Formats: sequence, structure tokens, C-alpha cells
Amino acid sequence: MAEMKEAPAGAPLGIKMMTWLDNRFPSAFQAYRDHMSEYYAPKNFNFWYFFGSLAMVVLVIQIVTGIFLTMHYKPDAANAFASVEYIMRDVPGGWIIRYMHSTGASAFFIVVYLHMYRGLIYGSYRKPRELVWIFGCAIFLCLMAEAFFGYLLPWGQMSYWGAQVIVNLFAAVPFIGPDLALLIRGDYVVGDATLNRFFAFHVIAVPLVLLGLVVAHILALHDVGSNNPDGVEIKAKKDAQGRPIDGIPFHPYYSVHDTLGVAVFLLIFCAVMFFAPELGGYFLEYNNFIPADPLLTPAHIAPVWYFTPYYTILRATTDPMVNMLCVIVGLAAVLNLLKGRGSMAVKGGLLIGAVVLIALMKTFDAKFWGVVLMGGAVIVLFFLPWLDQSPVKSIRYRPSWHKLVYAVFVVAFLILGYQGTQPAAPSGSGLELLSQACTLIYFGFFLLMPWWSRQGTFKPVPDRVTFSAH
Repeated sequence: MAEMKEAPAGAPLGIKMMTWLDNRFPSAFQAYRDHMSEYYAPKNFNFWYFFGSLAMVVLVIQIVTGIFLTMHYKPDAANAFASVEYIMRDVPGGWIIRYMHSTGASAFFIVVYLHMYRGLIYGSYRKPRELVWIFGCAIFLCLMAEAFFGYLLPWGQMSYWGAQVIVNLFAAVPFIGPDLALLIRGDYVVGDATLNRFFAFHVIAVPLVLLGLVVAHILALHDVGSNNPDGVEIKAKKDAQGRPIDGIPFHPYYSVHDTLGVAVFLLIFCAVMFFAPELGGYFLEYNNFIPADPLLTPAHIAPVWYFTPYYTILRATTDPMVNMLCVIVGLAAVLNLLKGRGSMAVKGGLLIGAVVLIALMKTFDAKFWGVVLMGGAVIVLFFLPWLDQSPVKSIRYRPSWHKLVYAVFVVAFLILGYQGTQPAAPSGSGLELLSQACTLIYFGFFLLMPWWSRQGTFKPVPDRVTFSAH
């Protein structure tokens, strides 16, 4: 048993209480020291480092508001829509709880997308933070699952038909597709069984996994230390006490510093929640204020905005697009054979693999490959630590034209997102070609990264972080 600590004679009541608790729950105080007061973060954090803490704030908002919503919601196809209307109209404060939750869903994806983009431009996925990035990508996948399951619960027109479309995508999987779609629905149509299992996943299963991944993400981050805009490892230079010279304790410095980001975020969040909770139909679609009707299909079915880039990739994968991909795979294999590095055995293996892939692409229809590309658009993020072969981490010290590559990628992603909110373009039209071009840019950014990330003249990285007091 550890030796009991004694508070100094005449110490304030608060100090005595803390000493009493420390003697009886020392692991909590040790965790506080490890992750707050004695966790040294780089002193040159900038604006981009607000979004990690903001994601935690939104997670708390979603959990708390979700608990209150489940007190009045009924996961029953006959009563679900009416129970949401009851929350909005009759439950005291129910409307603000519901709008906090719906606005929070979109806010969650906004801050997570920005958080991931910061990791992308500063190389926060590079050694030794590969596992931190993988946990983060797993959190992103869980968020997508959580949002998808929650999307059905209001039981409006877009909830019903959106779920119908997404679940039917699984039917495109060869051999097991129909059975897989039936397993997800729990019935032959989206109905009461679907609503019940989606409610169980949304309220219990996925949040438990999500919370576990968040804890793992933070623990892994604090074990290896935070990255910074310079990509310099602050643990490499320490003072006589073993503390990083370029680090400062997370608490109180960044815990106070982040309150600025939280305050600005809450101002924007409340402005949207009070004055534009639907945000022009992007946060809450107008069709979702109409009860679900299996006999009346909306003119245009589209997922919520945060899914639309991947939905556009799905729609852009047509037969001509698959033929184009076959040509690209073939050319890449031939170029690798003629100009690539490695032994002839490796080159020959890649060529055989390319031939097999082309044969598969011609065997299965475009709808299946659309599902593959839609999923692959997320899965490819997991491999980013090994795709990036740049000798430096941060974009600050990469060639200037690398910034243009990132800019083109961001623009293509935004175009994909916007296209997904619009009705499907006619086959062969300019808009469809634009979607296909942006799809190729998206995957080209990652799959060609081992080549382009090594090119150009890189700037020297400083030994210590660059920092100016503010």
C-alpha cells in the first residue's frame, strides 16, 4: 500500500479535500498528470489545432442530447415520426434538444474533416504516429456508421428512402449481396425491424465502439506526443529535468487556449441552431418533415452532405468509367515494368496482378465497382502513413507545387460533395464527366503519392520549432 500523504497544517479546505481524494484514488490524479498538467505539447500550435478539442465538445453534446431524445423517442415504424414531432412540439425544451442533436451531427463532421485535413498537411500520420492516424480513421468510419443509423430514426421521407438506397447497395456485392442486404434490413423491405436494429446500433453498439476508439486515439497520441506545424519532434531536445525544451504543459496553457476555439465554435453553432437549423436543406432536408411513405418516392434521393462525396463516386462509376480504369491500370502496370524500381520478379508480379484486376473489372458490373470505390475512398485513408514517401512531414518544408496538389485535391473533394447533393447528371454529360474526373483526382492523389511526394526540392527542416509569442 502506498504511503498516505498529509496536507500541510493550516492548508485550505480545497487542498485537504484533494489530498484526501489523492490518497484514495491516486490513479485518477496520475492520469490527470500524465494527460494534462505534465503532458508537454509543442508550443507552436496554431489555428488548426483547435479542431481536436472541438470534436470532443461535439461528442459530449451528441451524447447528452441523445440521452434526452431517447427518453421520448419510440423506435416503432407506426410511431417514430409522431414521436419526433411530439419532441418538437410538446416536450418542454424538446425542440432545442432535437436541433442541437441534428446540428451537432453536421458540426461533428465539419470539425472532423478539418481535423483530418490538418493531419494531412502537417504529416501527423507519419512515424511514430501511424497508430494514432489509424485510430482516427476508425473513428471516422464509426462516425459514418453512427450517422447512417441515426439518419433512419426520424422516419421521414428522406430517412426512409435514403436508407433504402444505401442498404440496397450491399445487394450489389457478388454472391452474398442479397443475403447481406436482408441481414441489415431484418426484413425484405425497410420497416419496423430495420428501425429497431438501427436504433440499437445508433444508441448502444456504435457509441460504445466510438468511445473506446476515442480513448485509444488519445492514449496513443499522448504516448508518442503531439505533432506540430513544423513536423519537429520536440522530445529530441530536453532540459535537465527531462522536459521538452519546445513543449509546454497542456494544462493550463492549451486547456485555456482552446476555450477561445470552443467559444467561437459555440457562437457559430448556436447561430445555426437558432436561426437556420435546416441550413437550406443541407443539415435537415425538407422532405424529412414528411412522414415516410413506401408508396411515394421523392423526386431526388440524396444522402446528407457529409456522405455526398462518396455518393458521387458511386454514381460516377459507370461502364465507360470502368473501361477507363482498366486502361489506367494497364498503363500503370506497363510503365512500372519499363521504368519502375525493384526486381523483375516484383514487376512481373504486379503485371500479373494488373491483368487479374482488369479481368475482374470486366467480369462484375459497374454498380459493384461503384460500391468498391465508394468504400475504397475511405479505406485508402488508413494506408496514408505508408503512401507518403516525402522526406519531410510538414507542408511548410515541401516544394511549393505540393501545395497546389493539395489544393486540387480539396477542390475535387468539394466538387464531389456538391455534385452528390444534385440530381444525377445525364449519362455522358459534362457534369458526369466532371464527377468522374474528380473521382480520378481523389484516388490519384493517394495512389500516386509514393511517386509525387518524393519529387521536388525540399526546404531544410529546423532543429527546433519556429515560434513567436502571441
